[in-house]
Amino acid sequence: MTYREFNAYCAALPATTHVVQWGGAHVWKVGGKVFAIGGWERGSHPGITFKVSDIGWEILRDAPGCRPAPWLASRGMKWIQNHGPGLGKRELKQYLKASHALVAAGLSKRKRAELGL
Repeated sequence: MTYREFNAYCAALPATTHVVQWGGAHVWKVGGKVFAIGGWERGSHPGITFKVSDIGWEILRDAPGCRPAPWLASRGMKWIQNHGPGLGKRELKQYLKASHALVAAGLSKRKRAELGL
């Protein structure tokens, strides 16, 4: 997945906002909370970071092309960085959508209603 495809997909998810921060990373948020980060390219594969469920963590933390996300996972958070050819476009989109849903579910009921979620 290219950064263009990553940004287009995240923009299509409901109630998202985009900022560029942390040294040029493409940061996607829902309700002001981060759900995906694109940055720190390694070769021809962009580094795409996203939040995962407990099951997703168990599946992806040792999967080829994936690793616990630097800075986030080291603080006990369940975030994965896809930094190689491990996940295909379809799989990566599914995980990005799930990350969006996980973060949105953690918002207050009022905030979700304001955002139409």
